[in-house]
Amino acid sequence: MIRHSGSRTFANPANVFRLAAASRRSSYAPPIRTKSTPVAAALTFSRSPYCVAIVLGMLFALPAPAHASEPESQEILFDFEDDASMSRIESRGIEISRVDGASGSRLLLHSRHDLDWPGITLKPQSSFWNGAPYQRLALDVQNTGEHAFELGLRIDNPGGDGQSNSVTKMTFVKPGDSVTVSANLSDTPWQFSSPLKLEGMHAAPGQQSIDPAKINEVILFLRTPSEDHEFAIDNVRFEQPVEVLDPETFLPFIDEYGQFIHGDWPGKIHSDEQLHQYRDQEANVLAESTGPTSFNRFGGWKDGPQRDPAKFFRVEKHDGVWWLIDPDGCRFWSHGIDSVSTRFGGTGTQHRETYFRNLPSKDSPLGQFYFQSTWAFGFYANRIPFEMYNFYAANLFRKYGENWKSEFAQTAHRRLRHWGMNTLASWSDPDVYLHRKTPYVAFFRAENCPTLQGAEKRWTTFVDVFDPQFRTAVIEGIETCQESLGDPWCIGFYVDNELYWGNNESLALWTLACPPEQAAKKVFIEQLRNKYKTVEELNASWGTEHDSWDALAAATQTPNVENASEDLLAFSKQFAETYFGTVKGELAKAAPGQLYLGCRFIWYSDVALRAASKFCDVVSFNQYRYSVADLQLPEGEDKPIIVGEFHFGALDRGLFHPTKVPAKNQEHRAECYKNFLNTALKNPRVVGTHWFQYTSEPTAGRGDGENYQVGFVDNCDTPYPETIAAAQEIGANMYQLRSNNP
Repeated sequence: MIRHSGSRTFANPANVFRLAAASRRSSYAPPIRTKSTPVAAALTFSRSPYCVAIVLGMLFALPAPAHASEPESQEILFDFEDDASMSRIESRGIEISRVDGASGSRLLLHSRHDLDWPGITLKPQSSFWNGAPYQRLALDVQNTGEHAFELGLRIDNPGGDGQSNSVTKMTFVKPGDSVTVSANLSDTPWQFSSPLKLEGMHAAPGQQSIDPAKINEVILFLRTPSEDHEFAIDNVRFEQPVEVLDPETFLPFIDEYGQFIHGDWPGKIHSDEQLHQYRDQEANVLAESTGPTSFNRFGGWKDGPQRDPAKFFRVEKHDGVWWLIDPDGCRFWSHGIDSVSTRFGGTGTQHRETYFRNLPSKDSPLGQFYFQSTWAFGFYANRIPFEMYNFYAANLFRKYGENWKSEFAQTAHRRLRHWGMNTLASWSDPDVYLHRKTPYVAFFRAENCPTLQGAEKRWTTFVDVFDPQFRTAVIEGIETCQESLGDPWCIGFYVDNELYWGNNESLALWTLACPPEQAAKKVFIEQLRNKYKTVEELNASWGTEHDSWDALAAATQTPNVENASEDLLAFSKQFAETYFGTVKGELAKAAPGQLYLGCRFIWYSDVALRAASKFCDVVSFNQYRYSVADLQLPEGEDKPIIVGEFHFGALDRGLFHPTKVPAKNQEHRAECYKNFLNTALKNPRVVGTHWFQYTSEPTAGRGDGENYQVGFVDNCDTPYPETIAAAQEIGANMYQLRSNNP
């Protein structure tokens, strides 16, 4: 929780922007326990003293009213005040002891690092803990050791395995930190007095990730520690009573601006006039801002060590630290943001018309923002095509008028420089980045070619890289980026996104599970024939019983991995190298001298990472976690790394999902941002981080249901001042921080 010493709530972005420019911060501290009503404890909503005051002609910051400190409503599960509680603790790779603290006893944990996931399990006195009246489970943690660690908090129902019937939250804890670690039992601070099912959202009032009334264990664990750790825990508790809503009066719950109706918060829009006031105030602030004084025209380090100018961005390693080098020869660290675009504000309205208040008629000026979509998962997957409404674009139209697209693009460049950022990252609009005022990354997919039919699917299925059409697909993908070929403002090219690689043998196993006409399978079997000469020799090695090579081609069952490991690994390596090598080769022809930034790993194997390291100029990862201090490539590989996506979100600005990497509130979100960036800047391999994304997702969900509070601006285009202040602080100091890296 954040200590609000002298903090103020801002009635409009004029103050929001000035706060960000001043980078005024609140200090991070252990929790202050105060009594609260169910609403005020969860969000500063309609009955909160922090609701926005809009007074025409008088825009000023409103001081937060004083509050008396009283005990917070909670239920203690473990306080470690007696030895009896110790019998309900199981330990793995951790020594535990009950020790005296300033306010009573607490549990001291000494972890080893010979296990990947050392931890403890806490058990209830009876069969279950009942957390139904509360939104979250929390505990106090103090890092009394010398090293930072990532602590996992997992809450299980019967049958919980970390994926299903479980909730897991990871928290980065620095040496000396005293923090509250928590995980939500309910997706939002609201439940209904009787059932009301809301569709098409990853999180919504009334939804729960687990049954909070049947919690049978709580697990604390460390993520793959590389050294021993010592830390203390205390006051394991339920807290934050949920607010119970009446389903009879809940619908509609989305207003004309795409916002949650049943609440208020700093920056919520109540009128078009308010949008115009925010627009004018921000324009004045941006007109006065030049961004960080250390930036050159590209956002590179103008006062740092100089290299010879060149046509394009490049990478170099100096004193053990990787850098991008901009075309002016200056060291460059990519501090960027994804999806600077007007395309991502759409939410499905068809089949959910009762959710929305006063949707515009299609023949009105605001009717232009309806559109048909065929991209969907979840609720809309079987309702394609379906109608959506782009609230973000509609709000830009309200804000800027007929020239809203041009104003959006120009404002985006000014904002990024003012926010201390220097990169338009993936998914950004060409209409924005081709202004060539901010360096950018280009992106394309290698698709429209046969897939590997035996491959395990996530939200993508692997293509068959041995099919001749794969190379054609790469060439066609490059052609979609024609304006970026030869453009010095283009940092480089991402190709594909979050491919699922499985484990080291998976590419070969998937190939063997394909039908005989699959190009990859033909290549693999031909190689096996060349090695083993007869199918009997193969059977002897693999422990299989194929009657002939044709029988192997027709078969879709896979061999024992241990028996066939050598062959499986060799083909998986060839498969991965064929993928990266083909992309690299075609990019080198079409965009000689420009950087290949990889495929944005979120799942990976050693085989895939080594192949990427061989062919990519920079290896990219999407990292949804609190730290990248330990992000590296396999031993022996030495290439720079870029983080293509990361984010944090909270529930105190009217959205229902805090992301998979949640923060307690906006102040804590800003602290998470700074901590993440500091770990990246201190990691000698990392040459940049790109936040996902520019705008928060729609309150009622996008086509796949995601409705995360991920933006630097909300869906009314109002900036989040706390996160922006954190980005400005990083931008102003990042080159000094990076240069001090050993």
